[in-house]
Amino acid sequence: MAGHFSPCAEDSVTLSSGDVVKIECGAHIDGYSANAAHTIVVGGKASGRQAEVILAAYNAFLAATRSIRVGSLNQEVTAKIQEVADAFECNPVQGVLSHKIKKHLCDGNEVIINKETPEQRVDDWEFAPGDIFALDVYVSSGEGLPREADVRTTVYKREMEQFYQLKSKHARAFFQEVNTKYPTLPFSIRGFEDLTGAKVGVRECLNHELLMDYPVLTEKKGDFIAQFKATIAVQPKSVAILCGGRDLVGRDALQTDKKIENAELQALIASDLWKAEEKKKEKKK
Repeated sequence: MAGHFSPCAEDSVTLSSGDVVKIECGAHIDGYSANAAHTIVVGGKASGRQAEVILAAYNAFLAATRSIRVGSLNQEVTAKIQEVADAFECNPVQGVLSHKIKKHLCDGNEVIINKETPEQRVDDWEFAPGDIFALDVYVSSGEGLPREADVRTTVYKREMEQFYQLKSKHARAFFQEVNTKYPTLPFSIRGFEDLTGAKVGVRECLNHELLMDYPVLTEKKGDFIAQFKATIAVQPKSVAILCGGRDLVGRDALQTDKKIENAELQALIASDLWKAEEKKKEKKK
């Protein structure tokens, strides 16, 4: 799956050794949200395209985090993701945006695009102190053109500008709970005790555009997708990863002949997060 797969119990799948699995978590405190994602292989070992897509996504994530600094551009981050993916003969997934986030807002207008195409472009903007955003890096072993899967959607978000007096009792009860528990940020219907009522409520709310759905996306059969995500804060003199950014444990078990040859890119990935150099004060004579 490419994203948004958060199944209810009856839709769960059985994992097998060798499966590539993406785990994404999110939480908020008083509307300030944080997200993180990581990719693992069931059993810990992988080779060929599985290994290559994971290494491509992880190194692209490292290059992206180290390209962020006060005054740098969002497009520089996009370029580094592409450069790393090319080294492993993989493709950044199209349609993925890393949004600036604020209180009660997880999808601000200023974004980093995962892959730029003639049809999908975003405005340039400079990173500035105080910027907080969810850096989301997706890489595919295939074309990077995910399509909607034939899997039930379970993740939604309230459309704040839409209003409608719902007719169904179940729908009204469901929507009242949404407004109480999840007024501004995405949620899964797995969080509702009355799951049957939630499914009825979702249908009516979608019909009247009170909710936005996050459909499950997938790649072509035989291709793999890896994801790494972290919440990043740009500070006046440094960049900090607030959550996410876990090391790729067991990378020696990911076997491939492909590697990054570019010395400058290697140095960037191996470097620390940006930190402003301290100017030495001249000693008074």
